Amino acid sequence: MSIAERQASPAATTPAPAETLLEIRGLSVDYGLGDQPVHAVDDVDLTIHRGEVIGLAGESGSGKSTLAYAVTRLLRDPGVITAGEVRFYQWPKGSFQQPADGPTGAPGTVRPRTIDLLSPDPRVIHAVRWSQIAVVFQSALHALNPVLRIGTLIDDVLKAHEASMSGRRRRARAIELLDLVGISQDRLSSYPHELSGGMRQRVMIALALALRPSLLIMDEPTTALDVVIQREILEELMELRQRLGFSVLFITHDLSLLIEIADTIAVMYAGRLVEKAPAKALFRAPRHPYTYGLTRSFPSLHGERQVMSGIEGSPPDLRDVPAGCPFHPRCGFALDRCRSEEPPLLTITDESGPREVQCWRHDGTGPVPLELGATPPRADPDVARPVSRDTAGRAGRPEIQRRDPS
Repeated sequence: MSIAERQASPAATTPAPAETLLEIRGLSVDYGLGDQPVHAVDDVDLTIHRGEVIGLAGESGSGKSTLAYAVTRLLRDPGVITAGEVRFYQWPKGSFQQPADGPTGAPGTVRPRTIDLLSPDPRVIHAVRWSQIAVVFQSALHALNPVLRIGTLIDDVLKAHEASMSGRRRRARAIELLDLVGISQDRLSSYPHELSGGMRQRVMIALALALRPSLLIMDEPTTALDVVIQREILEELMELRQRLGFSVLFITHDLSLLIEIADTIAVMYAGRLVEKAPAKALFRAPRHPYTYGLTRSFPSLHGERQVMSGIEGSPPDLRDVPAGCPFHPRCGFALDRCRSEEPPLLTITDESGPREVQCWRHDGTGPVPLELGATPPRADPDVARPVSRDTAGRAGRPEIQRRDPS
């Protein structure tokens, strides 16, 4: 559904799938207008469930941050959402209990309120942003206002969204938030430059959690930190998630981080979603050559030493993406059809359950191995064993037509 069509249509009334929190369908984002816009995000589908940690991985320029900023309507000019739907399901507070064995949510007859985040009415996104969906931005030093004390930053958030809260209650909440992330209350009077990198990142997390949101979007929050501080912040984040029950969209170029903390990992390349699978299954048996290259780009802490192969070449220029599969110029496993036909994003089922992959080699016949580190068999590309596919999730989706946003 284009933005123009949305303006003429009534509010969405489709019931939420079980325990769905955020649903992205066919989202496309361009930078620039005219004959050669940059297609930064191209027809992306992604669903986040309550209590789930979704990891979004890919090289710089793959569209990860643009996707997050489009969802939260924080795109800067000349970024334009050209097509798609983004629905947020606002569940009643206290209706979710984090189970011990995974983010499945609480059973019952509770029904959420459906919110169209791409609504042209600015009041819709203003009511949701920060109170229901909060963001931890890249580089906390630049995200925090350098001329305001930490206490003032937290107080501004509470004052803007909780107008009835007294000054005394706001200060008590600020102290509670700093304690939540392991910072003493005397830091309320500090400026951002007086804090270490790890403390600034914790302040950003405290600000994001100030209004008890249901979804926390973290855009490469640990990139500038050393590995020890990274570990501390990630452990603290996962503990808070267990205690408070929020969902997380964790964006990073470091796939090794996501394998430890994410329930599901989605991989983006050239603005497209090329693979999505449970974290362990994606690590052990990647089905897309790009994902396989990412898993071979960082060393294991255990087992025998292996040569790190990495991925040759650079991501494509988004103004001139190659025909066929956009990854084929860098792929050592490409078929002739990869150079002319772009593979569809299919939902397939294997021993790990349903997963999505955009590759002509998706059935595992080779050369992408089913076990990480295994020698890939060379198979006849015209012969493929049967595989159970489940495409029901993409059935009935409206065709996405690009439009000139002007």
